[in-house]
Amino acid sequence: MRTLVFTTLLAASLAGCAKEAKTGTETEASSQVPTVSIDQLDQLLAKQTGQAVDANGEGTRKKLGIIPGAVLLTDSETFLPSELPADKQKPLVFYCANTRCGASHEAAAKALTAGYTNVKVLPDGIAGWIKAGKQTSKI
Repeated sequence: MRTLVFTTLLAASLAGCAKEAKTGTETEASSQVPTVSIDQLDQLLAKQTGQAVDANGEGTRKKLGIIPGAVLLTDSETFLPSELPADKQKPLVFYCANTRCGASHEAAAKALTAGYTNVKVLPDGIAGWIKAGKQTSKI
């Protein structure tokens, strides 16, 4: 049953990401963004020393939920820096649907361009978060 649920969630998350990860043509900024594991992000959030940033679209958020307390961007490409915390040194961890989704990398690169200095990406996205048994919030 767990396999069936995960397979369904994975299929939904694949369908929910409009930004597939770029391959050989990634921008320099997005290819240099460090990554974190699910457990590392969980620890940052538990210690309140980092902020999750959701780069998913509304459809993915409705299907899979969000990481509790995450900042919800309007769009990975066109969000305004004012949607992010005012402290540009605060650790930010961007995520999207899954490892095949590139929205988190795109949003993280935009944050770096806007002057944020502690930017990372959770490559596993919300699908990996769910697979790891972590709590989500519904919107």
